[in-house]
Parts: sequence; C-alpha cells; structure tokens
Amino acid sequence: MSTLKITGMTCDSCAVHVKDALEKVPGVQSADVSYAKGSAKLAIEVGTSPDALTAAVAGLGYRAMLADAPSVSTPGGLLDKMRDLLGRNDKTGSSGALHIAVIGSGGAAMAAALKAVEQGARVTLIERGTIGGTCVNVGCVPSKIMIRAAHIAHLRRESPFDGGIAATTPTIQRTALLAQQQARVDELRHAKYEGILEGNPAITVLHGSARFKDNRNLIVQLNDGGERVVAFDRCLIATGASPAVPPIPGLKDTPYWTSTEALVSETIPKRLAVIGSSVVALELAQAFARLGAKVTILARSTLFFREDPAIGEAVTAAFRMEGIEVREHTQASQVAYINGEGDGEFVLTTAHGELRADKLLVATGRAPNTRKLALDATGVTLTPQGAIVIDPGMRTSVEHIYAAGDCTDQPQFVYVAAAAGTRAAINMTGGDAALNLTAMPAVVFTDPQVATVGYSEAEAHHDGIKTDSRTLTLDNVPRALANFDTRGFIKLVVEEGSGRLIGVQAVAPEAGELIQTAALAIRNRMTVQELADQLFPYLTMVEGLKLAAQTFNKDVKQLSCCAG
Repeated sequence: MSTLKITGMTCDSCAVHVKDALEKVPGVQSADVSYAKGSAKLAIEVGTSPDALTAAVAGLGYRAMLADAPSVSTPGGLLDKMRDLLGRNDKTGSSGALHIAVIGSGGAAMAAALKAVEQGARVTLIERGTIGGTCVNVGCVPSKIMIRAAHIAHLRRESPFDGGIAATTPTIQRTALLAQQQARVDELRHAKYEGILEGNPAITVLHGSARFKDNRNLIVQLNDGGERVVAFDRCLIATGASPAVPPIPGLKDTPYWTSTEALVSETIPKRLAVIGSSVVALELAQAFARLGAKVTILARSTLFFREDPAIGEAVTAAFRMEGIEVREHTQASQVAYINGEGDGEFVLTTAHGELRADKLLVATGRAPNTRKLALDATGVTLTPQGAIVIDPGMRTSVEHIYAAGDCTDQPQFVYVAAAAGTRAAINMTGGDAALNLTAMPAVVFTDPQVATVGYSEAEAHHDGIKTDSRTLTLDNVPRALANFDTRGFIKLVVEEGSGRLIGVQAVAPEAGELIQTAALAIRNRMTVQELADQLFPYLTMVEGLKLAAQTFNKDVKQLSCCAG
C-alpha cells in the first residue's frame, strides 16, 4: 500500500474526482482518497509509474507527491515555473509548496486561501477576532435577517391587502428574534468558514494580531499569549474595515451605537436618531422603524446623493410614508448624553434645532483596518484615508504583497472582496488574473430596494459618453400591478448611436432580484433592442427590464400582456 500526498482539494467532492482519476491509471488496483487527510492510499502493482500517478492528479488541478518518494512531484506547474524564473530554492519546508500568509478570515481572505491551496500553495491564515470577518458575523447576514424580520412585522401591520386580510399590531419579542438571528449566523460561520478551515490540511490558522516586521516576515501576537514570526513568500492583506466615526464634538463621550451594537441590541428604542445616510444607515433605520422605533435620519446631503437624483427622491418619499423623518442637509454640530433616573437621553445640536433620542446610531461609512499592520515597514502605499492602493491584479506597491477587500480602495462589497481574493491567489501562484468592475451590481436592501449597475447618465457624461435613456415606472410592470405595489421605477441608460446598454438603475420592492440580468446584458455588450427581443417570464419583476427596453421604440401602455 502506497500513500500519495495531495495538495489543493477543497471538499469531499474533490476526493471523489481524484479517486476516479487515480483508478484509471494503469497498475492502480484501488484508491482510497481522503480530503480531510489530504492523501490517497493506493493499492498498486509493481512497476506502476509514479509520474502517471502525479500527472493524473495534476490533470485535475491539484499537486501530488508519493510519501515514500519525495523526489516525485507534479512537474511543470505554475509554481515550479515561477520559482525557476525567480531563481529561488525552496524556503517553505519539506512540502516544497509556496508559502502564502493571509491576514484576515473574511470573504477575501477565505477565497484567497482556498484558491491558493487549490493552486498548490501552503497557507497560514491569521485572524485576530472571530473567524469569518464582518459579513457573516456583524454585517450582511445578521442585517438581512433583521431586515427580513422587520419586513414581516411591517406586512402584518399594513399591506395592500388589508381590505381582505385583517391587519394587526405585531408583538415584537426582540430576545427571540436575536436568538434566531444569532443561531443562523453561527450556523453559516461554521459551515462556510470554520468547518472548511478545520478540514483543510494545507491551511494553518493562527489566532492573533499580525503586523509586519519587514516585507518578508510577520510578527503575530497570539491571542493566548506569546509571539510568532511568520516568514512568507507571498502575503495577502485582507483585514477588512470598521465603522468610521466622525469627529463630532462630544460624540466620543457618549454610548452611541455603530452597526455592530445596533444589530445585537436587546431592545427596540422608542426614539432612534441616525447620523449618516450610508447604505447601512438607511437599511437599519427602516428596520428599526418597522420594529417600532420612531426614527429620525440626519443626512449631510440628500439620500443617495451620489446616484441618479430620482433614486434618492423615491426612497425619501417611501421612508416618509412610513413615518421615518428624513432631515436632509442636516448635520450634528454637538452630541451630548444626559443621564436620567432611568435610561439616558441623547441631545443632538443642529443648525435647525435640537434632536432628542433614546439611542443614537452612527453610520457614516467604514474605514479600512490598516493602522495596526505596521505597513511603514514594508513600503506598501496607502491612500490618505488609509486604504491600500492596488492594481487590477490586487498587487500593492510591493510586488510580493497583495491586498483585497474592504481594506483596499475597491468598492466595499463582500462579493467584490471574494472575487478579488480569488484573483489575488491566482496571481500570487504565478497566474494572471484581473478584476473587472465595469459591470459590478450593487443592491441596497431598503424597501423598496435600490439596485444599480454600470453608468448613471451623469457618470457617462463625465466620461464623455453621449447617452439616451428611458425610465419605466412600475405601474407599467404586471408583477408590480399584481402585487398592488407600484412604488419605484427602472431606468435604462444606453450609448447614443450604438444603442448599447451601459447602465441600469432600479428602485423596486425586489430590485436586487433583477439587477444581475442587467449586469450580464452590460457585460455581454447587448443593445437595448437585443434586450427587448429576449424572452422574459411573465409576471416576474425582471420582466420590467424587457418592458423598459421596449420603451425606446414603443409605447408599452399600448401593448398587450407579454407582447414581444
């Protein structure tokens, strides 16, 4: 019985494919492949070619080495070619694999670690806090659960069908909602992060805070005491971002919330003030309002001021219809907290008078987590805001140090971070991959939702592109009519002359479910006529894209249902 060490498998399914490939090699009687152990036990005939065994594994994208014949390894891989070109000997131990240090464990870090292992590298992943990063623990996942719960509460309180289904005032059991929310967070963290890391023998996890000693070594202050120096061939910085807190006089001396505290609050305040009009600010403001809080938003400008003006107007109108007070062009110049006999009270001073609230949520954006990395020891370039400057291949100003995710100057979305991490790993292991963000979809989970991709008209004009556009209100979309909810619109922006679709903005109850179709159309350089000619299922919200495309040449009010 011979043992083959295999690097790069990421799941049990990988092991099945490797088993099938090995058992097709002449001389192999049976193969027992274990993803967890990163190895295969082989029953082979005398004279079986070691090169044939490793080549069979290499054909699936993994690396292999006979345990009793260390000189046998998969030849000709990208890592081998890269080391030959660089003239470097093995520095990473007996495995011979390129050693990559990954700082962080969120979307970018995990994607990079798994891809690097798949490419044959050995990974040390360093996390100072909870495995999984922001999204699964204190960001996307818990916020969307809270938003969904608030949506259900809202529908029970009022809906377009109140005439036939009696409305009722819901009783909010915040403790039960929190328990349900945290259980799902814990489940996803283990399934998508902790469990995967625990089962991958090529990834070593260190729990501690990393900082650079120089541009080839990290110092890790371990959480359970002591330090460790980690030498690396390549390093990926994927440390994410944290809530940014504005320097408002008095604010730091108050018990304000960031989104982290708001998502785990054990009670719903009677009065909630929100400083900021960021995506997080607006999503949580509406969720708290629907769960029973009286919410006031202080917006420095208008809502969605960087987007098409119609977006901000539509969302502001929807918020005000729900009783959310939106104070545009209003900033707090002073914040105080007054302790009473019971709970305290926040007092916010503005140019338009005082605002009093029981709780204060500060959500003005997020700042990259780079300050404690000692990057000055490496030569890595930062923006004035502290974000790491990278090229489309996620390379920093230091050739063997890469970065991805919210700690960089890329858009702060977890799917962008994960895509960047994957491409960084490909490049760190000798490949050539770039991240193209020209058709990057974005969704804001307010109600109605806001979804965008590509150019707005203003952005296109700024880049010297002449445009044509059409806006379709949702009272022209059959799905919206059937829902008795026609709030919002779909706007298409096309390049004048060619008719090529270059941008879509949508405000609709399920705008997020249609925007990827628009992204694919833009990525494939479709014209608006080609979009109009496609088959779209009737009574779906995404059918609105087809109808909006038809408005360039037709009056859709004069069309029958499904007219193509």
